[in-house]
Amino acid sequence: MDDGVGATRADAEDRILLHVDMDCFYASCERLREPELEGEPVVVGMGYEAGETTGAVATASYEAREYGVESAQAITTALERLPRKATNPDDPNAGYYRPVDMAFYEDVAADAKAVVNDLGDVVREVSIDEAYMDVTERTNWEVAEGFARHVKQRIEREAGVPASVGVAPNMSAAKIASDYDKPNGLVVVEPDEVREFLAPLDVADIHGVGPVRARELRELGIETAGDLADADTRDLVDRFGDRGRELAERARGRDDRAVEPRGKPKSLSRESAFADPTDDHETVVEQALALADAVADRATRKGALYRTIGVKVVTPPFDVNTRARSLPGPVDDPPLVRKVAEDLLAEFDGATVRKVGVRVSNLDFTDDEQASLGGWDGDGNGNTDGSADGSGGDSDDTESAREDSEDGGAEGEADDEEEGDGNRSGQVSLGDF
Repeated sequence: MDDGVGATRADAEDRILLHVDMDCFYASCERLREPELEGEPVVVGMGYEAGETTGAVATASYEAREYGVESAQAITTALERLPRKATNPDDPNAGYYRPVDMAFYEDVAADAKAVVNDLGDVVREVSIDEAYMDVTERTNWEVAEGFARHVKQRIEREAGVPASVGVAPNMSAAKIASDYDKPNGLVVVEPDEVREFLAPLDVADIHGVGPVRARELRELGIETAGDLADADTRDLVDRFGDRGRELAERARGRDDRAVEPRGKPKSLSRESAFADPTDDHETVVEQALALADAVADRATRKGALYRTIGVKVVTPPFDVNTRARSLPGPVDDPPLVRKVAEDLLAEFDGATVRKVGVRVSNLDFTDDEQASLGGWDGDGNGNTDGSADGSGGDSDDTESAREDSEDGGAEGEADDEEEGDGNRSGQVSLGDF
């Protein structure tokens, strides 16, 4: 099967694609940090503190939406509809407001992205909380639902947040399927069911139809996806150009676009959560060394050299600690990844750990002969008096909890993002990644 841009329609219909969308992501992250917020109306945004006059809602939980609070809404409007619990403690209709903490959200997203990249044949990350996966070679339609459930369960277990997943033979149908049964939904649309599944949906639900285009289509009497599928393509092209044909094809369940990665990843990571938090340092190190092997192998297979090796240690309740060490140049050196990871973890001997991770970052994709530090004249710990970028100084970079890693991105495989498909009424982009 050709999974490139030139895939035939028959090939496209054989594909099994997943669209993963983490529900009310910023609010879910806040609930991860404060479990007592579960089931409560939560608003993440800016400008709600006393004396502040401007701001907007970044995301609102489903409970907050019941009060009319929406993403991109002026914070003053949100406060009118849902008073703040902190200033109205006795009001049963008040909600919880939290400031945007992108460093924390990016860290949680990295955990979810690590799962997506581990389970997908090809992955296209769209935003901090959304990605497409091509899993054609990993599963088949008979067990696709079980595979998708496994993706959901691993994200919830390893990242701690819920995700909705849509499964379909093409990207646009998969995205619609993930939105169909939110929150925490799972919808599978098999190849011979796509057009029937789409037909009764509002035309605005078709991937690529925004509010303006939906209004224009309704002016033509096109109210549903079925109406759009049945419309005369020539009339649509006359009115909307090639975009009209494209939207009609999607309404008919056809979308030949292949899931393709966007750009080169900036880092590669693997993480693992313990069933119960442990203070057994040997257990933590043993798990980290297995992760180090997996990360180093993945880097080798991708032809990636790395300038930085790091670890992440999550301690209860959800305190994230990252440590990283810069190298004098880009290398492909699996034994060094193990050694540096073990050295960095020494600081956490005796700590109770709920999750551990290993990452290589500052990647360099070149065809040059691979480098190794096996014979490098250093102190054995990866320390030198020159930093990876040649700026000099101490190269043992220690990062405080929830701060960005030294390469400026969150952990996870790919930090390069494309802009999402408009505001999905769930969350506002705040310059994510």
